[in-house]
Amino acid sequence: MSKADQQFVAMCRDILDHGTTTEGQKVRPVWEDGTPAYTIKNFGVTARYDLREEFPALTLRRTALKSAMDEILWIYQKKSNNVHDLNSHIWDEWADETGSIGKAYGYQIGQKSHYAEGDFDQMDRVLYDLKHTPYSRRIMTNTYVFSDLSEMHLYPCAYSVTYNVTQRPQDDKPTLNMILNQRSQDILAANNWNVCQYAILLMMVAQSVDMIPGELLHVIADAHIYDRHVDIVRELIERPQFAAPKVTLNPDVHDFYAFTTDDLIVEGYEHGPQVKNIPIAV
Repeated sequence: MSKADQQFVAMCRDILDHGTTTEGQKVRPVWEDGTPAYTIKNFGVTARYDLREEFPALTLRRTALKSAMDEILWIYQKKSNNVHDLNSHIWDEWADETGSIGKAYGYQIGQKSHYAEGDFDQMDRVLYDLKHTPYSRRIMTNTYVFSDLSEMHLYPCAYSVTYNVTQRPQDDKPTLNMILNQRSQDILAANNWNVCQYAILLMMVAQSVDMIPGELLHVIADAHIYDRHVDIVRELIERPQFAAPKVTLNPDVHDFYAFTTDDLIVEGYEHGPQVKNIPIAV
């Protein structure tokens, strides 16, 4: 059985059984018909995925792994904030007439800062530090920039990534680990999507700096299930679970900026039926 399935089921059951509701409170999101979108939520949910054991894709339903990778490349490789550079349409609702989502995500990753060694944007600095000072405790990216929030069409949800290197005695290479901090997450629509995205990002960065991809620690401040998602989640978590797929990268690519979705290799992905027409609160 997939460990990602087991963690997802346990998280959903805990939210449904022990979470608190926002019903009747003043909330920002609404449904397409204008009705307030209330949630059942838990505070401070964490999950740990070890990529040395398996890739954390749900098998209860299919996660579109190449589309998830495409969005990660859009943010951290292309450093774009324009949906015309993205192959999916998940950001279309927040884009203006030019396709821009404002000063969010990729825009922030591409902003340069001055260091003693020169000028670097956020992703280039991560790669530089992992190659030159891998045991630094300062290797991270952050997209939650307060001075630019008013010019973002949506505040960043997954906003901070911290990289940390460890070395096990039995390994000939260091291990690269990651913490993903998320202020808010729609568990049904986005949980495994985000987990798989950042697992792929961890794999790409690790391969670029000749390290082993290790643990992904996911920290969610507000983990919630929307009121109109409850019945869908209850059905989903009762489904059969399968073994995790084998997910690897093209071993010939060692430049972070050379990866494409064609370099993601997915084998043996057995899963349940897709959940279609999930209502999305905006």
